[in-house]
Amino acid sequence: MSTKPKRPVHLHWGFIGIVGLGGIGGALVRYGLGLVLPAPGGWPLPTLFINLTGALALGALLEGLSRRGPDVGRRRVLRLALGTGFLGAYTTYSTLSLDAVHLFAAGAAPAAAGYLAASLLGGVVATTAGIWLGAWQHRRVLGRIR
Repeated sequence: MSTKPKRPVHLHWGFIGIVGLGGIGGALVRYGLGLVLPAPGGWPLPTLFINLTGALALGALLEGLSRRGPDVGRRRVLRLALGTGFLGAYTTYSTLSLDAVHLFAAGAAPAAAGYLAASLLGGVVATTAGIWLGAWQHRRVLGRIR
């Protein structure tokens, strides 16, 4: 029996690689959406859409994984690849801040305040909806098994 302490997850090169690969995918999808989604009147709709869909997906992912058992094995790999990696790079709260600063600097304080409110409150609503969807999916799958 070994008394050697286990290394934390963030110090395992394999897990770091999984997060990195997920992050590459998330950043590429975010970049692509930023190119194709319109920004009407300079209003940062692409960033808002990306952050709200990311919050929804993260809520659903983490709720779904947590209802299936402890954070080990395949569940841990999915959480790190999709949650920390992909969705961590896909969502862009630093761009949210920069977009708000640009709106304020352009003299569009009401638009900036609306954008911040939509982003932050919308993120809470989207995450809550994602958690609800994850729980609903779990109950649906359990109903089919029984």
